[in-house]
Order: sequence, then C-alpha cells, then structure tokens
Amino acid sequence: MRRCGDVQLVDLGDPQGREAVFARPVVIVTAQLVLDQHPSVVHVVPLTSTIRGYRSEVSIEPDPDKGLEVVSVAQCQHIRAIAVDRLAEPLGNVGPQGLSQIRETLADLLDL
Repeated sequence: MRRCGDVQLVDLGDPQGREAVFARPVVIVTAQLVLDQHPSVVHVVPLTSTIRGYRSEVSIEPDPDKGLEVVSVAQCQHIRAIAVDRLAEPLGNVGPQGLSQIRETLADLLDL
C-alpha cells in the first residue's frame, strides 16, 4: 500500500524547458484518504541532489529510512500528477516532518 511521504523512483520523461525529468526519486504528496482508495493517478514532488536554494525547495537529509543516500531537496515548484503505473517500489518515506514541510511549501506556492 502506498503511503503519503513515500519516496519512489519514477521516470518523468523527456524535458520541456526547465521541468524536472528523467528517472528520479519523487515524494508522494496525495492525501492518505485518497491513496487508501487506490487511485490511478497520484501527486508527486520530484527530488534532486542539485540544490539551488529556491524558497520552493525543501531539504531532505539522507537516511536509510528515507531511501536517500545524499542530501536532496523536494522541488515543490515541480509538483505533478502521474499514473501510479509509473511508480517503482518504495525506497523509503520522508516521515511526518518532511511531508509537513513539503505540504506547507506547496500551500505557499499555490496560495492555499
């Protein structure tokens, strides 16, 4: 079962402009209530180890429980909806604090 905050590998495809693309880890940010209903599409935020210092980035420290070996950032400005069939097995989970920071940043970006 997928959980909010899961880190999973996904191929985001070829780039258009400055999109986050290619195979990379992402964080699932879809609400657990929705995930429990086994949707065919989920919302994800890509992760990268290229830190640019944007306000829309959330730093995630490396940790085996998170499935990350290097400091990464959640690129909240690149949130997207993807088919669940594109997701690989979970690598880990960013945990409640990391997920909360990502969601707060998304709320600021989307003026919610």
